[in-house]
Amino acid sequence: MSVTYTSIGWNRQKKIYDAVLWSFCLVYLALFILFNLIFHPEVTQETLIIRSTSTLAIIILHVILAIGPLSRLNPKFLPLLYNRRHLGVTMFCIAAVHGIFSILQFHSLGNVNPIVSVFTANKHYESLTKFPFQSLGFLALMIFFLMAITSHDFWLKNLSPRIWKSMHMGVYVAYALVIAHVVTGALQYENSGLYSLLVCLGAATIISLHIISGIKENKTDKKIPAALSDGYVEVCDVNEIEESRARMICANGERIAVFKYDGKLFAVNNVCRHQNGPLGEGKIVDGCITCPWHGYQYHPHNGQSPPPFKEKIETYSVKLIGTKVYVNPSPLPEGTYVEPCKI
Repeated sequence: MSVTYTSIGWNRQKKIYDAVLWSFCLVYLALFILFNLIFHPEVTQETLIIRSTSTLAIIILHVILAIGPLSRLNPKFLPLLYNRRHLGVTMFCIAAVHGIFSILQFHSLGNVNPIVSVFTANKHYESLTKFPFQSLGFLALMIFFLMAITSHDFWLKNLSPRIWKSMHMGVYVAYALVIAHVVTGALQYENSGLYSLLVCLGAATIISLHIISGIKENKTDKKIPAALSDGYVEVCDVNEIEESRARMICANGERIAVFKYDGKLFAVNNVCRHQNGPLGEGKIVDGCITCPWHGYQYHPHNGQSPPPFKEKIETYSVKLIGTKVYVNPSPLPEGTYVEPCKI
């Protein structure tokens, strides 16, 4: 996190994360170029750069889109989610190299502006086999560019998490454009069906993961909790909540996370104010609820971030009857202190 929108500190996890990412990129590019030089010695340097960066960018894009649903299905993938924006910016930089070299290679030698040429050199927009596929790739690159330049918390804070998140959902539009770009472009010139199979498998994997994780969350949200006469709803047995962890419940259309920590029960809104991350999937670290996505923290008793941070979330009243945990689904104002329920 950044307090004054300055450079974010590089902790050990970030260093390992990026070291693995960059090592993979370098090794992939080296192996791709080496094998192409061995099996296609006539290939030009420009073509090598265009092909190697395009395939690498698509691989990273699939990883980016798979991390979210995988983290929902299995918390072991959460470390990949923690610095996903690093993946996104890296992917854009690689895709930008591909796009720039492609424009220079195919559109910079005429008397028309290269960007204009991307959209006008081929005007067969009505044809599937002759479609000007480079225009699709250019539009996708512009979306990735917008996401990359707004990836810093400065934009997240000033645009608001809801607007920022909505804008960054454009990655799915960009993904569709990339697939269309590949299908109407590179695949038209490949005799082997292997590449078509890989593209179909990649798209099918991303779609399937999102559907499966969506079904799982929908089942949780549709569960109707038992209610008492005073409006409190049943959450679970207190022994079903792990120490420093939470049990989530959906009541009145809102997800609530009930945490157990140090012999007490606390309830807060499940949505992190940073990027709408699921607080209930995180844990309490050093006395603070810690979001599993990016480490943002909140005090469990009042929903306030520790100073100097100022984010706040709604809190809820909790009570214990026997071993059954109940929560009042009516939220208290953000940052309101609630007396913890002692176990």
